[in-house]
This record gives sequence, C-alpha cells and structure tokens, in this order.
Amino acid sequence: MAFRKCWMSWHRLMANPGTDARMIRGENPLQPTALICSTKASRTLALFTLGLFSMMAHAQQPDTGSIPDDYYRAEFVILERIVDPAAVEERMADQQVEPPIQTDEALWVVDRSGNAQTTLDLAPRRDLYLNSAAQRLENSGNYRVLMTAGWYEAFPPDYEGAPLRIEIGDWIDSAQQREIEGHITIDRQRYLHVNVHLNHWQRGTNSFTGQSAPAGGEAQQAQAEGGGFVSLQPQAAQPASRPLELVTWIRETRRMRSEEVHFLDSPTIGVLVFFRKVEATD
Repeated sequence: MAFRKCWMSWHRLMANPGTDARMIRGENPLQPTALICSTKASRTLALFTLGLFSMMAHAQQPDTGSIPDDYYRAEFVILERIVDPAAVEERMADQQVEPPIQTDEALWVVDRSGNAQTTLDLAPRRDLYLNSAAQRLENSGNYRVLMTAGWYEAFPPDYEGAPLRIEIGDWIDSAQQREIEGHITIDRQRYLHVNVHLNHWQRGTNSFTGQSAPAGGEAQQAQAEGGGFVSLQPQAAQPASRPLELVTWIRETRRMRSEEVHFLDSPTIGVLVFFRKVEATD
C-alpha cells in the first residue's frame, strides 16, 4: 500500500514538475514528501528492474545440463599452396581415381556461380580456434585459404559419420567442376578419427593416341580392298581431349587428440584439423 501511494505521488510530481512539495505533503505532517516517496519508489523500481533483467539474462544462458556427453567443436581449414603445378615432382596424371562418393551431406560445396552451400550449422568463423592460423597462413603469401569451417556435434563411441562433401577452388569449365573435390569423414571407435579424401585437379592437356598397322587377316582384307597395297606404318596420332588431369591428392586417416592442431597435406593442398571438447562447466 505504501509503495502504491508513493508511486501515485511520484507520477503526480512527474506530471507537474513545478508543483510545490508542500502541496503534496498533505495534512499529516508524518506523511513523507513526494520527493522521498519518489526516491523509495525509484529504488523499488530499480530493484524490480534489476531482478527482471537478471531473470532474463539467466534465461538466455545455455543450460549446462543440456550439453550431451562427448560434445565437440570440430574445425577444418583447407588451403592451397601457391605453387606452379608443373613444379610438382609427383606425376599423377595417369592415376586411377574412383568417382566422387554419393552423399547428401555437404561440408562446403561451391557451385559454378560461387555460392557456398553446407548442410551443417556452422559456427561463426570469428569463434574458431583455427581462424587466426588461417589468417596467418594467407598473410604469408604462400597459401590460399579455400575454406574455414567449424560446428558443434556429439561424437560418442562407435560413432559413424556420413561423408561430408567438399567442392572448392577454381572452377574448371572443361570438366564443369571445382579444382579440389572429395570428402571428409569423422568416425569414432575408442578415439576420434578423421579420414580426408581430396583430389586436386587441373585443366587437362591434349594427349595423343595412335592406331597400329593391321596384322594377319585384317591385313589381307585391307590389301584386297586397297588394290594390293597395305601400309605397315601406324596411322597418324590424333589428339584426344582430357578435361581433367590429377595434380595431387590426400588419402589419409588420422587419429585426433582434443586441443591439438593436426596438419594433413600434399605438395599442393593441406588440411588443418582441430577438435575441442565442450564440457558442461565451460
């Protein structure tokens, strides 16, 4: 009741700031002045407001009890070394490469127009531990960072992750794809393991194929049809277009340790990996 009276007095004072406090005092000399009432009301309101904001802030904080076991932040950085592919000692153009794996999950897929797509709920790049490392590598002038991504997920024992598709780098018109493609898979038995399967392609060069001279029965048939003369020289080689040529690849499975940076690389591309376990006390 006292608070209500003070609140009404305070409102009257605010509505008429020029009002004499003696007029509000009333006949009872023990009644507190409007100024005193407004002070108490303000303090009460302040305490009430602080309590309300405290409740709102508490409600916005994550419930630590809801964090599952084996909860991690997984982070990946894929980079390309700035080097002439012709200077790479490895010669992998004739290497047999299996077709891209079919998967509905995408870590980072860039379409022809340059739009990146993902099926993961990625964390802001500024929050990633590897963000500063990626910036230093790019600032060195020796690397081009193609992807920096991280997300939160639970990886319990016996976890079998789906392959995460990756398509990044320059666009190769002749093949209608990105120069770096493949997938990354995360599994866990007793320990976390990351399997990196990436191919680095370049625009293909023309290769030459020839046809050898006919022999045996084919030679006799050709002689009859050609007036008795058969050339034993191979036919002129014809250029065959090869839209893609493999430069290098990464085929590696690495056991992960929490809070350690791992680097998987080839002569032209590299992958930084970092896992941080998130505890309920964080």
